[in-house]
Amino acid sequence: MVTRDAPQRTTGDLIASIAGRVPMRNLHSLVLWQLGVAIVGGDYPEGSILPSDTELLARFSVSRTVLREALKTLAAKGMIEARARIGTRVLPRSRWNLFDSDVLAWHFETGPDVALLRSLAEIRIGVEVESAALAAERRSDQQAEALIAIAVGMGEAKTPEEFARADLAFHRMVAEASGNPFMASVSALVELALTAAFTISSPIEDAALTAAAVKSHGRIARAIEAGDAEEARLAMKAVISEGFARASSRMAEGKPARKGRA
Repeated sequence: MVTRDAPQRTTGDLIASIAGRVPMRNLHSLVLWQLGVAIVGGDYPEGSILPSDTELLARFSVSRTVLREALKTLAAKGMIEARARIGTRVLPRSRWNLFDSDVLAWHFETGPDVALLRSLAEIRIGVEVESAALAAERRSDQQAEALIAIAVGMGEAKTPEEFARADLAFHRMVAEASGNPFMASVSALVELALTAAFTISSPIEDAALTAAAVKSHGRIARAIEAGDAEEARLAMKAVISEGFARASSRMAEGKPARKGRA
């Protein structure tokens, strides 16, 4: 049964909070979340048929309209497909929109594997390394100053969420400073990977790691300020690689993800 009374904070709530969005708290979003997590988590494997509408209505105690809207949303994300006389089938993962904020959050809620983290890091390297190089060539004085200030401010964060917001602001500014509107648009996808990664590990949990992260972001900012595109590339790649190493190491140690905890 779906209820809106004292809802538990989820990974999706944390990602929304870091990115500056208001988490949805209606029946549609709650049914969508539970079904999405169940599909990603393997309760409904690829190729399987979802329970009938009658069964799902009984499970969630919602109206047929709410259920249908949730199923339509899952279909739009490439996760399910309704077929006449067959039912609603779970599609292969290759069809899922992995850049969708909900789909990514569901992966982190159920517990991502190292392969997913590596893939996310590779996407970030493919986009943000060149974004940093372009920023070094095109940034304004105000943008260069803002990057330096944000890097310094990261060291003043008191919680993982505060650190993540500052980190996200830094990478948004790099994308903006690149002067390429397409790069800034693609960066919105990168934000999902960045914010989701903080559900696993944050450098603020260790003073030495925090100092290292602040220093490495400062290196990017100084390279962009100096107009050194190649150094900006190297510095950005190092930051992304360090973040992947930190998260994968935490997983290897068997430490659980934050699951929505700040």
